[in-house]
Amino acid sequence: MTLVAGVDSSTQSCKVLICDAVTGAVVRSASTPHPPGTEVDPEDWWHALQNSIAQAGGLDDVAAISVGGQQHGMVCLDDRGAVVRPALLWNDTRSDTAAADLLAESGGAAWWADQIGVVPVASITVAKLRWLADHEPGNADSTAAVCLPHDWLTWRLRGTTDIGELCTDRSDASGTGYYSVATGAYRDDVLTTAMRGRRPAVPRVLGPHEPAGHTVSGAVLGPGAGDNAAAALGLGAGVGDCVISLGTSGVVSGVSEAAPHDPDGLVAGFADATGRYLPLVCTLNGAPVLAAVAAMLGVTLEEFSRLALTAPAGAEGLVWVPYFDGERSPNLPAATGALHGVTGRNMLPANVARAAVEGLLASMRFCLDKIAEQGIGAERVMIVGGGVRSEAVRRIAPAVLSVPVAVPEPGEYVALGAARQAVWTLNGGDCPAWSSVRSVAYEAEPTPAVMERYQDACLLTLGRDT
Repeated sequence: MTLVAGVDSSTQSCKVLICDAVTGAVVRSASTPHPPGTEVDPEDWWHALQNSIAQAGGLDDVAAISVGGQQHGMVCLDDRGAVVRPALLWNDTRSDTAAADLLAESGGAAWWADQIGVVPVASITVAKLRWLADHEPGNADSTAAVCLPHDWLTWRLRGTTDIGELCTDRSDASGTGYYSVATGAYRDDVLTTAMRGRRPAVPRVLGPHEPAGHTVSGAVLGPGAGDNAAAALGLGAGVGDCVISLGTSGVVSGVSEAAPHDPDGLVAGFADATGRYLPLVCTLNGAPVLAAVAAMLGVTLEEFSRLALTAPAGAEGLVWVPYFDGERSPNLPAATGALHGVTGRNMLPANVARAAVEGLLASMRFCLDKIAEQGIGAERVMIVGGGVRSEAVRRIAPAVLSVPVAVPEPGEYVALGAARQAVWTLNGGDCPAWSSVRSVAYEAEPTPAVMERYQDACLLTLGRDT
């Protein structure tokens, strides 16, 4: 049996799957938590990866490995390959003013959408680099190379300290803000402008199954991918599919043959891991919204779900706007959440729980609609991530989204997609067609009034926070 490994280095943890290269069956696995926070020493990722590999039985019998990782993080290296400062993660919002400055200095959001494919917000790497240049010029001067989390882990697996050996893939490069997905090339002018005249080295961009080298133990290294692209590969998503991921953040993506150009900047024109495109809208708020409201009610997540399902659709007029940690779509990094429509009659635990579920799903519907405005229709909607463990989310989703949804069986789809890429890199040719993912279909009567009230509540919040 030929074995391959897939890694998911996410915000929260590092997961490793060892899979049968022919069938995709998981042979063994392990997971190690990452430290909390939005600023992390990359060495913590490395230690978590090494621990997960060891707990999963090591790589001695593994022929190939590939890494999927959280996108947009800023990893700065000096000319010796040492980390200059802790990495800023995608959910670090200190760079919101830097993003606004970059927009003001250029042709605005429409220019970025047309020339780059993404518009700077606090999450995007280019905004973090501008923040670095303005707030830590000494560290900016020391930055000889800048890369992303999955790039850095792939590089470390090679056992090198040569920054000239850094490499990445289209999917992760397309989320930096200084790589044009349409032309397949870095924009040196954008990078240099962001860094106030400095020009650090950037990773070489590999093709979908181009090898990144070998590990010190001799396993072939795949090019890796951003987490959303890896998850789409693990799910077997193709053109016409839409994937909603409810994890730390909320992410809605669709597979397309053409790159979108959203002048508002909400739909990012990312690349996928197969040579296509992955138009994507991301929120800062995902499943933690449910956990926060459950904690406020003093109930477990299971009880929270039960409560939500006992309340009527619309929660008797209660509406949660789930901007608990700021927001990215719409771009309101300093926003806070809000509960609207409170009366002496509807302020009940069941309604509060139902409104939280509906508010989170309505924010996903907002993202789904933005992708549809780009002419990218969804023939199939799949929902994955920790949030979908809630029965309330599964049953209420088709009502708020106004479409049937498929909930794939629980799985580590980022790591599984990375493992699938590892096989592709090992064998070349076509991407391996592993067994289809089993899923459960959910349908419900649409509740358009819920979305209408949510949009009204968002307008009130928008007026408050702008």
